Amino acid sequence: MAPLNVLIREGDNPDLTSERLKGTFSTELLSEAIYGGKKKVQRRREIAKYVDDHKELQDEKPVDFMSREEKIENAARKVVAMRKHYFNCVQNDDKDEAHYYQGLCTHLDGMPIGLHMGMFLPTLYTQTSDEQKEKWLSKAMSLGMIGTYAQTEIGHGTNLRMLETTATFDKTTDSFILHSPTISSTKWWPGNLGKSSNHSIVVAQLYVDKKCYGPHTFLVQLRDEETHQPLPGITIGDIGPKFGINTIDNGFLRFDHYKIPRTNMMMGHSRVERDGTYVKPIHDKVGYGAMVFVRSVMCLMQGTFLGMAATIATRYSAIRRQGVINPGQGEVQVLDYQTQQHRLFPQIARAYAFFLTGKHVRDMYYNVVQNLSEGNADTLPELHAITSGLKSVVTHQTGLGIEQCRMACGGHGYSQASGIPMIYTVAIGGCTYEGENMVMLLQTARFLMRTAAAVRANKRPSTKGPSQFDYFFVPGPRQCRLGQVMTEGESVQAMIECFEHVAKRLTLRAYDRLELRKNQSRSKEDTWNDTAVDLTKASRAHTRVFIAKAFAKAVADIKDFAVSKAMTDLLHLYLTYEIVEIGTSLLEDGFMSGEQLASTQKTIYDLLEKIRPNAVSLVDAFEFDDRQLHSVLGRRDGHVYENLLKWAQHSELNKSDVLPAFHKHLGPMMKEARSKL
Repeated sequence: MAPLNVLIREGDNPDLTSERLKGTFSTELLSEAIYGGKKKVQRRREIAKYVDDHKELQDEKPVDFMSREEKIENAARKVVAMRKHYFNCVQNDDKDEAHYYQGLCTHLDGMPIGLHMGMFLPTLYTQTSDEQKEKWLSKAMSLGMIGTYAQTEIGHGTNLRMLETTATFDKTTDSFILHSPTISSTKWWPGNLGKSSNHSIVVAQLYVDKKCYGPHTFLVQLRDEETHQPLPGITIGDIGPKFGINTIDNGFLRFDHYKIPRTNMMMGHSRVERDGTYVKPIHDKVGYGAMVFVRSVMCLMQGTFLGMAATIATRYSAIRRQGVINPGQGEVQVLDYQTQQHRLFPQIARAYAFFLTGKHVRDMYYNVVQNLSEGNADTLPELHAITSGLKSVVTHQTGLGIEQCRMACGGHGYSQASGIPMIYTVAIGGCTYEGENMVMLLQTARFLMRTAAAVRANKRPSTKGPSQFDYFFVPGPRQCRLGQVMTEGESVQAMIECFEHVAKRLTLRAYDRLELRKNQSRSKEDTWNDTAVDLTKASRAHTRVFIAKAFAKAVADIKDFAVSKAMTDLLHLYLTYEIVEIGTSLLEDGFMSGEQLASTQKTIYDLLEKIRPNAVSLVDAFEFDDRQLHSVLGRRDGHVYENLLKWAQHSELNKSDVLPAFHKHLGPMMKEARSKL
C-alpha cells in the first residue's frame, strides 16, 4: 500500500519520514482539494520538473550571496528564459500555471516584470476601451513593452483624492499635459519604475477647462523603446535599498509638462471627448480596478506566505531535537513541546484559512469584473468593503504568524538560510502597499455604518443575492451555545455565532457613538476621527466573520472522509483560537461565560494533541517546491545540517582565510596593543 504522504522518498531524514508516516490522510487528496483538482496538482508537478530540467531557469548561485545589482541582473536573465520556455511549460495561458511557473523561476524578492504582470496588465484588461485593448494588449502581453503602475507620491499614498500629479487636457493639441507641480507630487515607490519599465499606468488629477475631475489613469511612455533612455520631460530613477524586496527597482518619477495623446487616457469606464466633454463612469470606484484586483488576490498571497513559513518551521521542528521531557528517553523533537505546537499549529490553520478565503475572494473579483463589463456595478461596493478589511486583517496576522515561525526555528531562523527572513520582508510590505491598514479598516467601516443605519431603522437593504452583511438582519442567540451537545455542523455554527455577535455589537456601538457625537454639533469629519478606533474594531470583527464562514464552507466541501476529518480539526483550531483572541469582547456583555471561555482554551490544547500526528502532512499538502521555499531548514528531504554547512561556503568572506581588513585595521591594532604589554 502506497504511503498517504506523497512526499516520502528513500534516503530522507528519518525523523521527517517518521512524521510523514504518522499522517492519517492522503496529502494528494488535500492538495487536490485546495488547488482545484487532480489535473491542477499534476500540472504543478510537471511544471516543477520542467524547471528542474532547464538550468537557464535556475540560479547560478544562491541569491542570498548576490549583490543587489547581481540580483537584478539574475532576475532579468531569468525573465528572458521564462519567456522563451513559457508556452512549453504553461498550457493554454492558464493563470494559475503561469503564476506557479513564475514563482519557481524567480524569488519572492521580485523580478523586473512583477508590476507588469500584477498591475499593468490587469489595468489594461479592465480599464481600457475595445480600441485601446486592440492597440496595446498584444504588445504588453508579449513583453514588447514593460509597464508598471505609478500612483503613490512622496506626499500622498492612500489618500488618492489628494494626489498632486496633474493631467491637463489641451484642446489645441488634443493631448494631456502631465506635470509634477511640487516636490511632494513626485511619484515614489512604484515597483519596477526605477530602471526596468519603459511604460507606466500613471494616476493623475484630471483637469478639463480648469475643472478637476479627480484621479484618473493614463498610459504613459517613459523611456525610448530602443535606447531605454528617459524621454525629454521625464525624470526617473531608483529610490534605493528597502526593508526587503530589493530585487525590485522601486522608483521615483517626475513630469515636466510632458505631453501624451488624449487617447492614452484609460477610456473603458470614463473618457474625455475631442471637444473636452467629460463622460463619467457608471460608479466612482471603477477606476480603482487594479487596486481592487491586488487586494482581491492579497489574501491568497498572504496565505501562501504564511503557509511557506509554517512549512519551514514545522518540518524543522520535526527534525530538530533539543531537551528532554522524560529522563532517560533522550532528546525529543521540538515539535513534541506543547509550546511549540501552540506557536505553530494556529499558523498552519490561519494559512489554510487565508488561502481558501483568498480563492473565494478572487472568484468574487472575477464575478465583479464580468458584471462591470455588462454595465452593472452593483457588486463592486461589497467587494471593495471586504477586500479592504481582508487586506488589513490578513496582512497583519500573517506578519505576526511568520515571525512566530521564525522564532520557532531558534537561532537558525534568524539566518537567511532559513528562508523566513525573505518571506517576512515580502509579506510585511502588504501592511502598507495598496492602502495603509488602518485606512483600509476605515474603508470597510463606511459600509458597516450604512449597514448599522439600516439595522437601527429596521430597513433591510434589498439585494439581488446573498450579502456578506445578511447576518446583521438575522436575530442571533443571546447566549453562546458552546458546550451544549450538538452535531459537528452545529458546533461550527455556534462558533461562527460568536464572531457574528461581536461584529454586530461592535458595529452598532460604533454607529451609536457616531450618532451621539453628531448630536453634539460636531462636524462629520471630527465625529468620524473621534470614533476611528471603535470603527476599526468593528471592521476587524466583521472580517473575522467573513474568513470564518469562507474557511468553514471550504472544509465542508471536502469529499474525502479522512481529509475532511483532518481539516475539520484544523478549522476547529482556527475558530477556537480566534474566539480566545476576542474573548474580552465576548465576556464584556455576558454573551460568553468565563467557564465557556476557559473550556474553549482547553479545547485548543486538546486540538493541538489531535493535530500533532498530521502536522507535517498538513504543511506538505501545500506541495511547496524547494525552489519556492528557498530554505535550508525547510527542505523536503530534511537534510538540514549538512546543507547549512554547504550554504555557508558560498559566502564571499570564505574566499580567503584572512580578510584585507585584518591587515589594514585589526592586525596593526592588536600588534600595537601587544607591544605595550
